[in-house]
Amino acid sequence: MSAPVSLSLSEARWVALQTQGLGRPWRLPAGKEGAAQVIERLGFVQIDTIAVIERAHHHTFWVRRPDYRPAMLETLLAEDRRVFEYWAAPAAAYVPMCDYRWYLPRMLASRQSNWRSNFEKKHPGLLRAVLQRIEQEGPLGTSDFEAPPGTKRGKWWDWKPAKEALELLYNGGELMISSRPKFQRRYDLAERILPQHIDRRVPTLEEARAFAVRRYLTSHGIVAERDFRVPAHRAVLKELVAAGAVVTVQIEGVATPHYALPASLKAALRSGSTQRSLHILSPFDSMAGNRHRLRRLFNFDYTIECYVPGPKRKYGYFCLPIVWGDRFIGRLDSKAERAEKRYVVHQLYLEPDVVVDEALLTALRTRLQDFAAFNGCDHVEVRATSPRSLRKALGGRILA
Repeated sequence: MSAPVSLSLSEARWVALQTQGLGRPWRLPAGKEGAAQVIERLGFVQIDTIAVIERAHHHTFWVRRPDYRPAMLETLLAEDRRVFEYWAAPAAAYVPMCDYRWYLPRMLASRQSNWRSNFEKKHPGLLRAVLQRIEQEGPLGTSDFEAPPGTKRGKWWDWKPAKEALELLYNGGELMISSRPKFQRRYDLAERILPQHIDRRVPTLEEARAFAVRRYLTSHGIVAERDFRVPAHRAVLKELVAAGAVVTVQIEGVATPHYALPASLKAALRSGSTQRSLHILSPFDSMAGNRHRLRRLFNFDYTIECYVPGPKRKYGYFCLPIVWGDRFIGRLDSKAERAEKRYVVHQLYLEPDVVVDEALLTALRTRLQDFAAFNGCDHVEVRATSPRSLRKALGGRILA
């Protein structure tokens, strides 16, 4: 076991932000190669369908690679095969293709699930029929399968048998997503999608768990035991600490012990002191996804409210966290009104103790302009702020 490392709260925040690409900018190639390296560093990028602004997966890439454009991700998925889709922690996500083998145990376990077993009893032969049709015809989407006689074609949540079969075969790894034209999945046989060089050896469960823990530590920099949702992963963490492969980190003012890989910790601290960069994050960004961690390290109480009934919302339907330097300083509720090319900030809230100086105002204006342009808008309309004086200081209408 290695000796514990002591960090100030500011240092711990810097490690967390820098490891996620939100501190000193990562040195990345331009274009799609830069986007590929972003996901290889993060481990996965969560997919979401909400489109009041650019979808969460595109937003996550753009924050870390300002020249990113949505077409790059489709190219990485459908042509270059640098990424694939699967379930990650625990939502649908884009995952680097180099990590493929580590998802095999979950795929194989899915084939033994009660859901699949019950489906096969209810619809004998359908899984095989769906596979055969895709084998013969090439990539297909759910719309290519007709509903059985007597079954109405419903909305996406109605789960007609063919769609359920596609989902089961996808979960089991027999099918993968070949492309996503207009965000619609097209499925193909895994063997036709996987590049020849990809390692397909099935790891043991122990190996897969060790990889998951190391991957999480590498992509988040500094974590607590409770940040691991799976109890078996917590056990692996303890083993790594006992072996000296992971160090315990004591953070000034934070009672909960944290943990880090020595090399990742050293690299983040070596990158320098905090730059005062401003970032507008997606609610589904991996930096914002762990609400307990945000509260613990950044004293920021954040909840996504799109699933909360309207009258009970405090900050708005799709509120975006704002990072300034080593702090989460506020949130904004906004919408891209694409037909009018107008990015509307319904409300911009700053935390009560945030000092609004010229540096912050300049950073906010610049980032709002950049984000508006990314959303296909040519101007920003700020309708309300807290504090109220912030709106006047920003200017109600900002050209992008």
